Amino acid sequence: MSKTRVGGATLNQTPLDWKGNRKNILEAIKKAQKEKVEILCLPELAISGYGCEDNFLSDWIYRQALKSLLQIVPHCNDIIVVVGLPYKHNDINFNVACIIKDKTILGFYAKQNLALDGVHYEPRWFKKWPSEVIEQTEIDGTFYDIGDLIITHKDFTFGFEICEDAWRKIRPAIKLSQKGVDMILNPSASHFAFGKTIDRENLVVNSSSEFNCTYVYANLLGNEAGRMIYDGEILLAKKGKLIQRNDWLSFKNFNLVYSDIDITGSQEFDNPIEFSRDKNTEFVKASSLALFDYLRKSRSNGFVLSLSGGADSSSIAIMVSEMVRRGIEQLGIEGFLIKINRSDLIDKEKGKESQAAAKSIMNDLMTCAYQGTVNSSDETFNSAKKLAEDIGATFYQWTIDDEVNSYTSKIENAIGRKLSWEKDDLALQNIQARSRSPIIWMLANINNALLLTTSNRSEGDVGYATMDGDTSGSISPIAAVDKYFIINWLKWAEKELNYPALNYVNNLKPTAELRPLEDNQTDEDDLMPYSIIVEIEKEAIRNHRSPLEVFKILDERNLEEKELLRSHVTKFFKMWSRNQWKRERIAPSFHLDDFNIDPRTWCRFPILSSGFEEELKELNNL
Repeated sequence: MSKTRVGGATLNQTPLDWKGNRKNILEAIKKAQKEKVEILCLPELAISGYGCEDNFLSDWIYRQALKSLLQIVPHCNDIIVVVGLPYKHNDINFNVACIIKDKTILGFYAKQNLALDGVHYEPRWFKKWPSEVIEQTEIDGTFYDIGDLIITHKDFTFGFEICEDAWRKIRPAIKLSQKGVDMILNPSASHFAFGKTIDRENLVVNSSSEFNCTYVYANLLGNEAGRMIYDGEILLAKKGKLIQRNDWLSFKNFNLVYSDIDITGSQEFDNPIEFSRDKNTEFVKASSLALFDYLRKSRSNGFVLSLSGGADSSSIAIMVSEMVRRGIEQLGIEGFLIKINRSDLIDKEKGKESQAAAKSIMNDLMTCAYQGTVNSSDETFNSAKKLAEDIGATFYQWTIDDEVNSYTSKIENAIGRKLSWEKDDLALQNIQARSRSPIIWMLANINNALLLTTSNRSEGDVGYATMDGDTSGSISPIAAVDKYFIINWLKWAEKELNYPALNYVNNLKPTAELRPLEDNQTDEDDLMPYSIIVEIEKEAIRNHRSPLEVFKILDERNLEEKELLRSHVTKFFKMWSRNQWKRERIAPSFHLDDFNIDPRTWCRFPILSSGFEEELKELNNL
């Protein structure tokens, strides 16, 4: 039995960070060499970073990527390394994987299928390579094969798919299998979405079975460019059996996974370790990693949050706390502080237990403020204060009534009348949210910190947010998840993550607290039940259905009384269409679900439209 040690490594890269990306690549190669790995698969576009966007239209990026590649090649002694980069051949841009063996370039596999769905726009930058075509490309006077390559090593052959190649019905693996290829390597940059890890594992395992081969998959890791999160999965499978996987969504610069495989013979394997992959766990792992990378890559000192005591701001506060907890657990106290560029805190935290250090570090990294008005309740104040104490965040409180009264009186003098809740409800609500923005921004500027925005996806759907108020911020961590999920996740987090102070918010009804207290304002009275928004949104936005189609589908599920459902569908579409301008201005958000409403990534909608006039008439005349 002849075994080959085959591995994959995930890398946490940054677009255009040639030195940092190369450092991670070389450290992964060095680790693989130390572990006697013979063939190492690295992720797609690892040299440049995947998220370079329209920089891929520039010539210089290809020169820089090639320069970096040529600095990597001399380090690949006694190993075969497959690494992704953008490459220009015959003045055409391609997404390729370079195969290096013993400090020599063997050739380049060029991606045959480009992603153009959801958040992907690859055909804007690259051209797809035709199947079964191999050409010659020149580098410094030496010619190399480029195209649909198959590599022979020892007594077996291996070929390639790059990410999207594997998700197509007609894919390179089909012809590779027909040619008797024994192993397929897949360098990928596959973004995170809830539940996608299961789909990805099924893809790898089923591919190894269908094509009777060993299949090696290595994905990018972390919040690479701001919005997309890569979970850093490494999966190895042989002939229908998963043989190795890693724990994804790591805080480390790279992870390496390998296995000793008899490529051409039969072999028994132990079952790999199972990791929890429920949606609640995925949310906290992905969001805390995304905040960690955003913080360190933006070179900010910490976070500032307007902590209202409600569900949205409370969930974000927990995410930051989990970022610190998990970072310390995986990197150690000193390693965590070095990675977030806060070496100034190391001496202060020396000798502390992890839990005590986490709270102390939170006090330096996270500043929260409760900005009350006459319409704020004791319940939300206590909720905010107790949560800040629980996680160790710095906590301030003040009221903004003077600012609100100042703005209001100036307008009243200008227009010559008093404002009233009967006539000016929206204006009186919005001025409170907007009055909170300048002072919390000021605090963020003083701290050189990122201001965290508290909008969720459900609010984005219907425009239930104040522009330049609660939408103000540097990053919007929960803008891609719905409010119904947030509410239920907080109940899970109270018990499973051990945050007893969440008991306060978990016993409150979501409310903006912008009308007088005696009005007993709640979000769902203003809108509709959040559970209904979720169901309408899935059909209307994710599945692109008309108002009538949405109504018929949901009516069959008996979610609520028929006429009430009709009114809710109507209200959703009206509010959706008139609030696109707000969605255009939401702060950058993390892509977490299989869809989102960010027009800069997944969902484009006209700012001006008819507002579904004919379609809603059809629904209401049914």
